[in-house]
Amino acid sequence: MLSRQEGSSGLRNGADYWLRSLLGLFGTSQILVLPVLVIVILLSWHLVRRYPWNIRLETQVGMLAESLLLAVALVAVGQLHHLLFVNLQTMESEQTLMMVDGRMTHAVSYIGAGVYEEVLFRLLLVPAAFGLFRMMEFPARWAAVMAAISTSFVFALAHHIGPAADAFNLFTFSFRSAAGVFFATVFFLRGFGITVGCHAAYDLLVGVFLANQA
Repeated sequence: MLSRQEGSSGLRNGADYWLRSLLGLFGTSQILVLPVLVIVILLSWHLVRRYPWNIRLETQVGMLAESLLLAVALVAVGQLHHLLFVNLQTMESEQTLMMVDGRMTHAVSYIGAGVYEEVLFRLLLVPAAFGLFRMMEFPARWAAVMAAISTSFVFALAHHIGPAADAFNLFTFSFRSAAGVFFATVFFLRGFGITVGCHAAYDLLVGVFLANQA
């Protein structure tokens, strides 16, 4: 996930880097296997939850609109977070972001990274954390809160682990933690589809459309 300061840098981070590195260890082609793996996970989730198979156009359009609206809201949160840090402490001046060639390639990368991160952190990790806290006899509401918070810290830390990870920065870490809580809340209230749409739309807004205006 991109922070306000990263703009168009750091295409491979978080779950995207982890999954690609894991497949690389087994000598497996990432181009086909990784999307197929995500599709298998989503189909399995669909079968386990016994969702209907009918697809309605108005539902898809509504989900797209809601995802874009939530992405804009998260951009606003990021701007407020940036202002808060500027006012609370002295920060190094941000480097001017350069225009990036091949916007379509970057756009696909942002969408893919958003999907992979949401599959790992929200679709798989959040329910597992929720179930763990329920086993510890937390009430359902508090289990959801604890799952959202704990997985959000893991989500933020994931971007600082590994050879291609970002250098630790309090600004980006705190924002990604807050964004993780945001995504987990959307996941609990609106489901996986809206969450992944929101994440992908946010990465596109920050990485492609807003980067050249910084």
